[in-house]
Amino acid sequence: MSEFRLLHTMLRVLDLEKSLDFYTRLLGMKLLRRNDYEGGRFTLAFVGYGEESDTAVLELTHNWDQKEPYEIGTAYGHIALGVPDIYATCEKLAAEGVKIPRPPGPMKHGTTVIAFIEDPDGYKVELIERK
Repeated sequence: MSEFRLLHTMLRVLDLEKSLDFYTRLLGMKLLRRNDYEGGRFTLAFVGYGEESDTAVLELTHNWDQKEPYEIGTAYGHIALGVPDIYATCEKLAAEGVKIPRPPGPMKHGTTVIAFIEDPDGYKVELIERK
């Protein structure tokens, strides 16, 4: 099945501008495209580290009439991002008010240094140190 490729992961977000700021300014992704669908009352914004033709990206879906935060559910795990200096990255994110429920340190039963942060909607993002 070599012709198959992961295209994107979709997350429903309550406040699109806050989520775009988190993923672009704080995590360094680029806004690749954004489309409003007036008839369906929703917006799709695609963010990522590379072009959609080459890399998997995140689709942020904002339903205009959603007033309450979404329930994330028990099946959802996390998004993982590689970062060069996890301690400095977490310091910068903490200074921006980002929640860090699991500070950087070696993972249990291993030596890989990881941390977990939360986006504005409470989705978990694992940071993995890559030198």
